[in-house]
Amino acid sequence: MKFSLFVHIERFRPDQSHAQLFDEVEELVLMAEAAGFETVWIGEHHGMEFTIAPNPFIPLAYLAGKTKRIRLGTGNCIAPFWHPIKLAGEAAYVDVASNGRLDLGLARGAYTFEYDRIMPGLDAMGAGLRMRELVPAIKKLWAGNYAHQGEFWTWPSTTALPTPVQQPHPPIWIAARDPNSHDFAVREGCNVQVAPLAAGDGEIESLMGKFRTACAAHPAIPRPRIMLLQHAFVADSEDEADGLARDLSRYYGYFFAWFKNERPISQGFIQEMSAAELAALPQYAPDLIRRNLLIGRPEQVIPRLRAYEALGYDQYSIWIDSLIGHARKKKSLDLFIRHVMPVFAEGRAGGRS
Repeated sequence: MKFSLFVHIERFRPDQSHAQLFDEVEELVLMAEAAGFETVWIGEHHGMEFTIAPNPFIPLAYLAGKTKRIRLGTGNCIAPFWHPIKLAGEAAYVDVASNGRLDLGLARGAYTFEYDRIMPGLDAMGAGLRMRELVPAIKKLWAGNYAHQGEFWTWPSTTALPTPVQQPHPPIWIAARDPNSHDFAVREGCNVQVAPLAAGDGEIESLMGKFRTACAAHPAIPRPRIMLLQHAFVADSEDEADGLARDLSRYYGYFFAWFKNERPISQGFIQEMSAAELAALPQYAPDLIRRNLLIGRPEQVIPRLRAYEALGYDQYSIWIDSLIGHARKKKSLDLFIRHVMPVFAEGRAGGRS
């Protein structure tokens, strides 16, 4: 099992500079590359300080010039917001700029807040249908001389330019949760990303079961890769781990508020939540967060990662967005690099994946 980093600019105070936060993301990415992480993932979000990523190709193109080895992934482009010709061309351009290091992750999107602003009237069903039309179309655009007449887009014969370095095209990853999404991804020969959020190990096992079912339904297609995306923080004491659990409890409270799309938003900030409002979300209570997310000392984290590896996950992505300060993120990532990763490096040397 390989490791990757899922990271965004996230601003939770007006006195924070976007430029400084961008520099902090770069520092985390350089740490990950030096440690041997496989990929850095940056997604797409609009109009929200909670996750600032209006176009993932821009920071990835910048990072292409600052890095040499680490792969650069969109995690994820919101498929319905893109015209296939535009997406195929911009993705290929980053693949050229990075000398063949792009991974293209796609999702239907999650926030009604964004649907309301980018494509009013769009819902999850409509977004999923657009993604299913887009994926085969961009593969044909990369091949060239492709005319399309579909439900959502129509164009005459077109070739996406530039031509990607990776042939026949960069790896495509699909964010999947329900069985139909898993089946679509496998059927299209795409890799799969799953995110159990704060649901815990039972959900992680369930998502792998859906992936296996999809693979079994398409035996002629080589098994794709599957990535597990999860918040993971390593601490050097129980007190610090408990503090991180409280921080992640707060993060998920705000995540839930953005998802519900009911609170007032001004200048990109959602209205602050009171302690009582946060406490009224028992599914995100600190003790549950501590149990369901990967939070703890190295010796507590390693066995759970081994279990995910044994389930069949090919990549584990550390979701480091958390509404906590840069210094604490750096410390956790450093502890993971120094005390967790070497155990898995030894396993690979001994013949493990």
